Amino acid sequence: MTIRVLVADDQAMVRAGFGMIIGAQPDMELVGEAADGVEAVALARRLRPDVALLDIHMPRMDGLDALRLLTGPGVADPIRVVVVTTFDLDEYVHTALRNGACGFLLKDSGPALLVEAIRAAASGEAMISPSVTVRLLAHVNRSTPRGGDTGTLSPRETDVVKLVARGMTNAEIAAQLFISVGTVKTHLASVQAKLPARNRVEIAAWAWERRLVG
Repeated sequence: MTIRVLVADDQAMVRAGFGMIIGAQPDMELVGEAADGVEAVALARRLRPDVALLDIHMPRMDGLDALRLLTGPGVADPIRVVVVTTFDLDEYVHTALRNGACGFLLKDSGPALLVEAIRAAASGEAMISPSVTVRLLAHVNRSTPRGGDTGTLSPRETDVVKLVARGMTNAEIAAQLFISVGTVKTHLASVQAKLPARNRVEIAAWAWERRLVG
């Protein structure tokens, strides 16, 4: 199966670089490029890529508005979006994740993480860079007390949520908690139903809001 990818960024060099990385993968295909948010939304709706990579700061329509139109609340057939941006835009990341992004990546993360993020989004998972998680914690609402209400989550589900918020994969969580990957997936499915959350990124955002991650 070939993963069809759309790249939206106002910098031609960034689009070219991402295109080269995507084109070098045997299971990926670059199907479109957009230089602004309006073009990104139009192309995404027309081409229906498996994954769209969106920058946040773009002309005409920024990435956050484009994200809401493609995968925000109320969108009947959302497109999987990975937000790709720079360190100085971290203040927007939390909003992006809460509006349906399937992942977040820094532009300087390197080709391996970019490819991993695309594959994760295409398979219905999500990748959150651990370094991003650390920076996001600085932007969490500090009025929310650490260890806030975890609702109806069991202690083990809470453990899983904390590790998801640190950017760990299912395999890493399983190793950390000495349980199987299948058990991790079962816990995550239960957590998604209880919160509710559409994916592991929204689970992580929920944990950040309650300052469950130290």
